[in-house]
Amino acid sequence: MFEAVEELIGEHADLERQLADPSIHADRARARALNRRYAELTPVLAAYREWVACGEDVATARELAAEDPDFLAEVKSLETRREELTERLRLLLVPRDPEDDKDVILEIKAGEGGDESALFAADLLRMYLRYAERHGWRAEVLGATPSDLGGYKDVQVAVKARGVTEPGQGVWARLKYEGGVHRVQRVPATESQGRIHTSAAGVLVLPEAEDVDVEVNPNDLRIDVYRSSGPGGQSVNTTDSAVRITHQPTGIVVSCQNEKSQLQNKEQALRILRARLLAAAREEADREASDARRSQVRTVDRSERVRTYNFPENRISDHRVGFKAYNLDQVLDGELDPVIQACVDADSASRLAAAR
Repeated sequence: MFEAVEELIGEHADLERQLADPSIHADRARARALNRRYAELTPVLAAYREWVACGEDVATARELAAEDPDFLAEVKSLETRREELTERLRLLLVPRDPEDDKDVILEIKAGEGGDESALFAADLLRMYLRYAERHGWRAEVLGATPSDLGGYKDVQVAVKARGVTEPGQGVWARLKYEGGVHRVQRVPATESQGRIHTSAAGVLVLPEAEDVDVEVNPNDLRIDVYRSSGPGGQSVNTTDSAVRITHQPTGIVVSCQNEKSQLQNKEQALRILRARLLAAAREEADREASDARRSQVRTVDRSERVRTYNFPENRISDHRVGFKAYNLDQVLDGELDPVIQACVDADSASRLAAAR
């Protein structure tokens, strides 16, 4: 642990020197990467300095206790604090997900339950939009297929942070735990006899790929244009502005029809395609260790749920970590942090145990 910290201290000092060089900031991508790494290392060094200082306090208290037993209680208190700081430092030194600082593309698909599932997909979309708003992130709907009753058959959203985020507070670092099947239990608006129905919607969360992450060969793409469907309006249902892109080597198909222009729809579809290709490449590279990714939605089946939203009881339950709370109304209004933090804590504990 000491060797690891010493290396990080040197790296932190080197980053500080580089960031003080005005020429570095001419390359925005380079400067952003350096700032991210600097922000990641700063809390590690702060925790290490606190750990060292506490160790010195323990040594001093022991010397005083040898002469005056009244200091024994302080020794015990400081030793307990040192143990806590040791665990915290170990946790900070556990290798982080390298994608944690990335923005994401989040996809929601209606599943079993017909119109009710599509309405629930709309509820999930609003929840994530409100959560992004609470964190000061930007959320942009890239594409959507509305249902007849005002829900969504599917919807894709890009969520982006504003500036450099603190370690563990990036968009992917928080939203990656949302992937999977979300089950809802409630009386649908279409139910005339007041019976509780169960339906499901699938959520897939992908780190958004930058141009340097994924190279897309234009020759590998088949691009089809067609007339947009859904509610009418200027340039909608009147021109062939919708775009469908097929990545022929993988068979991945992405469609987008939200924008009025064909060019805009093509750009949005390419963003989604790059994110899917990046996710596929990562999954292939570490297939044996990709339990978390495999837990995301494969089929939108109620039996594969990761979370249940029970409206009659106002209850939210995350089945992966045993989290349960009775504030579903607040969660759907974007107060997701306690639910997500339970997943973060479980993941951190697992990483720490594996690193011992």
